[in-house]
Formats: sequence, structure tokens, C-alpha cells
Amino acid sequence: MELQIDTIDRKLLRVLQQDSRKSIQELGEVVGLSPSACHRRLKGLEDKGLIRGYRAVLDADRLGFTMQFFIEVGLSSQSEPSLDAFEAAVADIPEVLECHLMAGQSDYILRVICRDHEDFERLHRRLAARLPGVARIHSNMSIRTVKALSGLPV
Repeated sequence: MELQIDTIDRKLLRVLQQDSRKSIQELGEVVGLSPSACHRRLKGLEDKGLIRGYRAVLDADRLGFTMQFFIEVGLSSQSEPSLDAFEAAVADIPEVLECHLMAGQSDYILRVICRDHEDFERLHRRLAARLPGVARIHSNMSIRTVKALSGLPV
């Protein structure tokens, strides 16, 4: 269910997605509100669950994660216990940045990062050997990221 928000809320959300470190004073100046009114708006957006948290965006390359892969996973069974077991296991692998349950040819698509080819080989073996119910894995290496946004088009 989409919550109704006005143009000021949308502007506030856009600004926060670009830089969540801005002070209430700075946010208020950008969206045209006093600090107290801006604080109330921000608190309201948080209370409605539109803002789930704040985080730093890290530079993967500078931290040594130079390789990114998209891995399609097919399971031997699509029963609820099989899906639950797979999802619980994949949640414990830090290199898996995203895991999406799919409709179509693959059951899941994972986005993973690795430091180098050896790191990827170790991760691939771990995925194939240790994740429950895996019948097939197909990996695609990303050559470069053309567009990557962490925000939403509000």
C-alpha cells in the first residue's frame, strides 16, 4: 500500500537519498521549512516506515572488492521448506549483497562481490556445495557498472 506524501516530503526524501548526513537545519533550508517543521516531517516519514534507516555508501573498489557477479540459482525443489532453507543459508554469506526470488527460468538471482578470481572460486564452491537444495548455478561476471543508484525515484 502506497502512503500519500506531498511534494515537500518527496523533496526531503530525494535530498536524504543524496546525502543523509545533512543537519535538520540544512535539510529545512533545502526544502523550505524551519528546523522544527523539518524535524516533524522527518520523524513522520520515519514513523510511517518510509525511511528504514541511514547508512554510509562504501567504495567497493577501494576496499578491494573488484569483481561483481550475478549468479542464477536453480533449486531441486520449490517447496516452502526448501525455499526457507536456501534463504536462511544465503543470508549468512556476507559476499551475497542481494538475493532475489524470481519468477522465470531461475529460482533466485544473487548479486555477489569478490576480491579476485580465487575469492570467486571459493565462493562458487561454497554456494554449490553448502547451500541446501541447489541443482544448478549459472554465473555472469559484471564487466562494469553502467548505472547504480541506491535511491528510489520519489
